[in-house]
Parts: sequence; structure tokens; C-alpha cells
Amino acid sequence: MKEFRDIKINEDESVDDLQLKDLFLIQKLDGFKFGVDAVLLADFANVKSKHRVIDMCTGTGIIPFLVYGKYSPKSILGLEIQEDMVEMANRSVKINSVDNISFINGDLKDLKLLKSIEKADVVTVNPPYKLNNAGIVNPRDKMAIARHEVMCNLEDVIIAARILLKDNGRVFMVHRPERLADIITLMRKHKIEPKRIRMVHPNKCKAPNIVLVEGQRDGGAFLKWDEPLFVYNEDGTYSDQINKIYGREV
Repeated sequence: MKEFRDIKINEDESVDDLQLKDLFLIQKLDGFKFGVDAVLLADFANVKSKHRVIDMCTGTGIIPFLVYGKYSPKSILGLEIQEDMVEMANRSVKINSVDNISFINGDLKDLKLLKSIEKADVVTVNPPYKLNNAGIVNPRDKMAIARHEVMCNLEDVIIAARILLKDNGRVFMVHRPERLADIITLMRKHKIEPKRIRMVHPNKCKAPNIVLVEGQRDGGAFLKWDEPLFVYNEDGTYSDQINKIYGREV
């Protein structure tokens, strides 16, 4: 394990090895942890070394670090509404000694803030999936903010993506298949054209439980379906597809 001198790690935090380019991430021991969704989104995003990337709803910063490790873009900015998450993500920047990843505290519904940020070639987002229904009553609940549309909804996310993107820039989103009609409808409403979709299934016998969507700001109408991705084989082992994404030997 790497030593992290002069970087404060709190008792309720862990430092997790991302197993990618010797990168590490600080996370809360009992808080919201990144999962396969973030790994799949980073793999799905078409990022080039010349690109400026903005990650919305960045949380602890997992997607910026995965994107950095995979593609080494020009710069990556993470935007997160929870101040303590931003502080933690910026400590992860120091741990990894990277100079082209940064995080800011802000609300993606703050249009003045969004317009003050330099436009991006690529926007990535792993937004809250669940509708804010009567079962969610505490807007300060950090797990609720991560999982439910408490602080923003899907339309807020798409409006923000349009503002942050350069002309013809691309947004890459991970979400749930049951929201796909909403995603396509709202993208077109705000002049982001859906360009590519990939369904992710637990295995070949189960319906998809994750969808990856690429949209282009002011793009022309043409939609491509990628081959489906199966996370597990029938015997419960990881598929060759997922092993390749995780950088494991196949």
C-alpha cells in the first residue's frame, strides 16, 4: 500500500486502490461507494487526449480518476453539490499528485455558475436514478442525494449538459433502462441528439438493469445501438466483456 504523507485521512474514510495507473480514491467507510456503473461509464465515454472533460454529480470523483487513468485528457473538472464530497475528492487529487483534475462545489441548476465554466468537449454524468417520491423526505441525507432526484432531476442534468458542452460536444450518461424514454425525450427537447445506446444485463438470461447513452449537442439524427454487455456468465463468473473493461487478463 502506498504511503500518503501530509494528506489527512479521517478515521471514517478508506483509501481504495483503483487498480488503474497506480491511482487511489478516498471514500467514506459507511458512505456511498462507487460501483460498476462508474466503471462502465468511464469505458463508454469516447474521450481523447485533447479533450476538456466535465463530470457532473461527481461525488467522490471516481469518474474523473477513471477517465484520467484511461485517456489522459487535457483537463477534467468535477462538479458536485455536496461540499464534503468535494473536499474529499480534492484530497484524492493530492494523493495522486495529478495537476489536470480539479473539483468544485456547485449546483448544476445554478445557470450562472455553469455559464462561467469553460465549455467542455465531453460531459459525463452518473446522475441520481430514482424519482423523488414520498418515501424520500430528508434532502440532507447523503445517500438519498446520491440515489434519488432530491437535489436535481433528469431534465436539470440535461439542461446543464447542454450549457457546459461546446458545439457538437458529447454527453455520456449511465442510467436505468426504465428511464430511457425520458432520457431520449428530454435530450431532444434540449437539442442534444441521442447518438449511441448500450444495454447492460446482469447475464444473458436477465433483462438489462443499466443503460449507457451518448448524446451530441446539436447533432444530426442518427442512433446506433452497441452490442449488449453481460456482466456475469451463467456460472456466476465475470464475463470476458467485463474483465476486459476492468483490465483483467481474459
